[in-house]
Amino acid sequence: MPGELASRLQPIVAEAVTAAGFDLDSFEVQQAGRRQLVKVVVDADDGIGLDEVAEVSRKVAAALDENEHVLASAYTLEVTSPGLDRPLTEQRHWRRARFRLVKVTPAEGDAFVGRVGHAGADAARILVGSELRDVRYAHVAKAVVEIEFKQPPAEDLKLLENDASGTIGAETEKGSK
Repeated sequence: MPGELASRLQPIVAEAVTAAGFDLDSFEVQQAGRRQLVKVVVDADDGIGLDEVAEVSRKVAAALDENEHVLASAYTLEVTSPGLDRPLTEQRHWRRARFRLVKVTPAEGDAFVGRVGHAGADAARILVGSELRDVRYAHVAKAVVEIEFKQPPAEDLKLLENDASGTIGAETEKGSK
């Protein structure tokens, strides 16, 4: 039942989130006793703050109330932003992680840590040590942002900024090791 309900509610919620100017990162409906728990995770290129989460929450609640016939029961709405531990699974996640340190576990080979540069349609440019690598999303088993407690080296940021146009996909893929 929650899966079927989620498939009917997802377009309603996605429209409300998009109308508020944000991206629907994930959506889930769970049974919580007699109520439905509607979990909505939203994001934006510049991140999302508490005020924006509250705004999206009001818009999603209004959309759900307008479509109460779809829910047909009481619900609890939970709207949040993705945490730092969210895996980078889509190009927009990589784009939003620009200049951040990430741990990449390739489908084949050893995991490595690098700083994200330009994120293209099929691959991201990553600075690993002093080497720029093109890492195809399709060859990544898992990637997550690493928490940093100090400012990244200015020379790394400058190198990635200067490489912003990148040649992702134009060279042999060094990042699939």
